[in-house]
Amino acid sequence: MSDNSQVRGPEHFTSAKTTGAIPVRHPAIRDVLIQCSLNPAIRFIDYVESAVVGADEVDLDAIVVRGEGGSVLLDVIPARPLRDLEEEGLALIALGELNLPTQRLTSEDLMREPRYSNSKLVWLYNRHHVPLDLRMQILTVLAGHPSMHLRKLLEEIQETRSRGSRAVMALACADVIELDLETQPLGPTTTVKSRGVLPVRVEPLIPFPRKI
Repeated sequence: MSDNSQVRGPEHFTSAKTTGAIPVRHPAIRDVLIQCSLNPAIRFIDYVESAVVGADEVDLDAIVVRGEGGSVLLDVIPARPLRDLEEEGLALIALGELNLPTQRLTSEDLMREPRYSNSKLVWLYNRHHVPLDLRMQILTVLAGHPSMHLRKLLEEIQETRSRGSRAVMALACADVIELDLETQPLGPTTTVKSRGVLPVRVEPLIPFPRKI
């Protein structure tokens, strides 16, 4: 009997902030990418697949996030790739040559509440279709306020509460509006803001593979 089973590669993650598809080789990477995609302080998410150190190519599988304050290399501790001593040494050289500050993230950091549960809930509506008229209603209301509570926003748009809520979550995933996911569980008093004018998309910060 023939075996038609196929070995599947890793899932790939994309969002409004990623500069390319990012392989998800560990559940913690997906959590990081979701939280970064919904974090208003982060503008772009880059992926560095590999680098060349001397004559050797080394897999880096590194994530770099960029905001107004500059770029940061994320060290997602539960998702660190398994390497032998030689590979680890080459990877450290390559990462050091990027000359970027490093932010270490533990499992506890990623699962900190209420951000963890809020982000998971909002991301359920990623790529949910928002009709143009509803999108315009939401943005028009937000344009008249520096910020407002979610309950007030839903009251002012001409939509059912459930349909309006889904649209708000989807626009947050699309990086069109901001939601405060840090201070309290998602609910009527969650703060909503418009993203305003977004910067022009630029090329990835780091080309890959990168020769060192």
